[in-house]
Amino acid sequence: MTSLTTALIHHPYKPPEGFVAPQPGVFKASTVIFPDVAAMRNFEWKDKSAYTYGLHGTPTTYMLEERLCTLEGGLQCLLLPSGLAAVAIVALSLLRTGDEVLLPDNAYGPNKALVEGELKSWGITHQYYDPMSPQDLVSRIGQNTRLVWLEAPGSVTLEFPDLREMVRVCKARGVLTALDNTWGAGLAFAPFDLMPGSAPALGVDISVHALTKYPSGGGDVLMGSVITRDASLHMRLKLTHMRLGFGVGANDVEAVLRSLPSMSLRYRAHDETTRALAQWCLAQPEFAQVLHPALPDSPGHVHWRALCHFGLGGAAGLFSVVFDPAFGSARVDKFCDALQLFKIGYSWGGPASLVVPYELAAMRSVWPACIKQGTLVRFSVGLEEAADLKADIAHALAQSLR
Repeated sequence: MTSLTTALIHHPYKPPEGFVAPQPGVFKASTVIFPDVAAMRNFEWKDKSAYTYGLHGTPTTYMLEERLCTLEGGLQCLLLPSGLAAVAIVALSLLRTGDEVLLPDNAYGPNKALVEGELKSWGITHQYYDPMSPQDLVSRIGQNTRLVWLEAPGSVTLEFPDLREMVRVCKARGVLTALDNTWGAGLAFAPFDLMPGSAPALGVDISVHALTKYPSGGGDVLMGSVITRDASLHMRLKLTHMRLGFGVGANDVEAVLRSLPSMSLRYRAHDETTRALAQWCLAQPEFAQVLHPALPDSPGHVHWRALCHFGLGGAAGLFSVVFDPAFGSARVDKFCDALQLFKIGYSWGGPASLVVPYELAAMRSVWPACIKQGTLVRFSVGLEEAADLKADIAHALAQSLR
């Protein structure tokens, strides 16, 4: 080779084998080099036995997928560029014109927007069921129902359903279940084994996880996962994943891999501080209701206690309050603006605490019987000291409402 450019591109040096470090290497690739034409024609990416193209996996993405399977008790994993993309691929893969999907009325808002937008325009119908009533779910499952979404607890209002009974209802009728397991994170309970020790195992068919939250832990990564235990179901999802061209960046995968070892420690810290704050908020007269699964009076507490007893006994880092109706939404907004440590912003699971006020009436088909009237505010508790966060809430109440 006489050209310096060519020599740099085709340099023969290869590092020696045997390098081992605490963190795995990061492999970035669109193109994957094959040793010969036969290999190019025969290598298979679907079973992870080889590499063929960056979108189909690298050592870095395979490693994260396998570790996430260990975390949630699954056997196969797909990585998506966001939690919402993970939600969407389930619908895009499993639903066709004429099918019906059921969602709890407290479901993640963008999932509702998806079924009311694109899915409806494609002739896929939907219904919302009462998340606290397995009987209501039974009454809504029909001959065209193909998929039931589950959340434990519900988005924003944090009611904890009888997840085991919901899964039993669906299995008895041959309907697939998909759980948004972002809150549980694979730590609070095992989505594929809801009754440890029972045979056969009782679990959901699909676990969707916004890795943006606890697995990342830094508030700086967008990623999602779809985990299964059934090989044929996984392949349906995987082929849709391939045809839609979903991929994730190697540096984002690296960030999640670095954060996973500390996730259970962070989850416990979020949980401990959140319980302390929720308990303190019970004594504040401005709050008509405090919503947190570990509080005895919170909707579904008995279901949380029964299910999460087998995991960490955790309850994550979210709690919500319902302000007394005497305080209108404008005054509640002032309260949120007066907070200093709680920043106004979506998402959760990162080091900084967040707060968002919600107009619940606009989010639900009917006002839930278990939620008191008033303006709802959701707190995402970060890793700050509990005393500092209590002082922040007390100061904001004094500044805006007292």
